[in-house]
Amino acid sequence: MLYNIFAIISPVFVCALIGYTWVKSGHPFETPFVSRIVMNVGAPCLIYSTFMDIELERDAFIAMASAAFITMVIFGIVGFIVLKIFNWDQRAFLPGQIFPNVGNMGLPLCLLAFGDEGLALGLTYFTVNIVFGFTVGIAVSSGAMSFKELMRNPMFWTVILTVSLVFAGVESPEWIYDTTDLLGGLTIPLMLIALGVSLAQFKITSLQRSLTLAVMRIGLGFAVGNGVAMLMGLEGPARGILIMQCSMPVAVFAYLFAIRYDRQPEEVAATVVISTLMSFALLPALLWYVLP
Repeated sequence: MLYNIFAIISPVFVCALIGYTWVKSGHPFETPFVSRIVMNVGAPCLIYSTFMDIELERDAFIAMASAAFITMVIFGIVGFIVLKIFNWDQRAFLPGQIFPNVGNMGLPLCLLAFGDEGLALGLTYFTVNIVFGFTVGIAVSSGAMSFKELMRNPMFWTVILTVSLVFAGVESPEWIYDTTDLLGGLTIPLMLIALGVSLAQFKITSLQRSLTLAVMRIGLGFAVGNGVAMLMGLEGPARGILIMQCSMPVAVFAYLFAIRYDRQPEEVAATVVISTLMSFALLPALLWYVLP
């Protein structure tokens, strides 16, 4: 078991360390370009090739999508109440509580811990997270709901197309599958390298509040993931993926929202850094808990 946990964690650490040391060594890293490549090309191709390759049952897909929806609603409600109690800025800090880092950090762990089935289930959670992020997340940060960003997101349309084809029993032409499989392969390494770059660039400005928010993100995620998995009767990889994705640190795009709408970006960045470092430290225990 210990070797299995090490084998899962080590690629995550190595890729993130590459990004961290690359920036610290003074080499340039075009984060906006890499992010656009990943979100507009890599991730849609990964979604298509993964769902076309693995036989994920309709019930399993619906169950994970429903679980993702329920967990994020709970994150939003509990986060709103706690931030209200502390009188902390909802628009700045609530997105970080609702949206765990299920992309940069979650997807690699889903693949390494549970294989292709785990990646498919992790992508299902990731997709719901993206839909929520580009609607509710933007609405919280900006104060106005807009579906324009979601409609312009290639992943949204890729999921609709791919799931429709899978459930209709349509097989992908081999040349399309091979192309998307090749392009999708760049997604997870680039996500992890970009995560390391982010850790190198973010700075901690307010330790006490950022630490509290980081503990809340991971602790609440773990508790809610366990509770929803138990209530829905999820077992095996589905249970492990849900708990793991819910327990991820604050998503990097919570920081991007804070920058875009000027919602205390320095403090939001600090919660990203602290929660990510905490998550790295707790990964062995989390994997020991979710692995069969």
